[in-house]
Amino acid sequence: MERFHHAEANYDIEESDVFLSGHHACPGCGEALAVRYVINTMGPRTIAIVPPSCIAIIAGLQPNSSMRVPIVHGTLESSAASAAGVRRALNHQRKHDVNVLVMAGDGGTYDIGFQALSGAAERNEDMVYVCLDNEGYMNTGAQKSGSTPHLASTASTPGGKTTGKKNIAEIMAAHRIPYVATATIGYPDDLARKVAKARDLKGMRFIVVLTPCLDGWGLPENGAVRVSRLAVETGFFPLFEVEDGVRYTINHGPRGMPVQRYLEAQKRFRHLEAEQKERLQAEVDEAWALLRARVECGALPAATGDSGDGFPGR
Repeated sequence: MERFHHAEANYDIEESDVFLSGHHACPGCGEALAVRYVINTMGPRTIAIVPPSCIAIIAGLQPNSSMRVPIVHGTLESSAASAAGVRRALNHQRKHDVNVLVMAGDGGTYDIGFQALSGAAERNEDMVYVCLDNEGYMNTGAQKSGSTPHLASTASTPGGKTTGKKNIAEIMAAHRIPYVATATIGYPDDLARKVAKARDLKGMRFIVVLTPCLDGWGLPENGAVRVSRLAVETGFFPLFEVEDGVRYTINHGPRGMPVQRYLEAQKRFRHLEAEQKERLQAEVDEAWALLRARVECGALPAATGDSGDGFPGR
């Protein structure tokens, strides 16, 4: 276990030596950085399920893997179901100390894999599911996904996506699973803490991590971390946690910075007119107000009792 101290940011991150150099991610890839924090925090007693995605390219094919843990390369639609099967097999062998981790992209989470994910959440399967969200099908040419933001330009929506981004954190919180969180590589201490917290809980735990794609978003090789921080500081992607579907905690949010700062830092929003930018600002303001309201509601006395299904008060 190595300990990395970043004095300028004033945080410490403990990492196991699981993720290796020499993988095939693009130089400066935000997703590779996210994988490092996730898998190193989960530790060597982990089995990871990885569907077809950029993550699968980063993980590589055994025996030439970039990770010192077993990797199950599953199908795009069945990651959560595969993880549930692995967990039950481990339980049958009494290997309760082995973590089961899913690392999937937004296409395999928001869209193609959502049926299996929702089913696993409904059953409260014991796993950590991490969605590395680069907001599009980047491994196949940067087409739009259910995670692509409103008005963003992609290969399949060159004039801008006409629909909004699914709020996957709220959708998963509505299942009332033990833990849901948002994170990003721009706040690595927050990301590592949330992964460690999820690792040490039981039941279904879900974390969505914003991981900017250099090519798909139109960023320089050193731009991923900066843009991910702008996403948080403008309120485009606030960082929060939800426990048992009702208790909300905001970790990092907008700092009075206009959304335009975030939009102008990437090419996929370069086509926007002033009116469209104002519309996105209004959408971000509304979403932030709703999140604040959920925090206040969660502070109210919760319903008492236990339904017997593991979800209090239902």
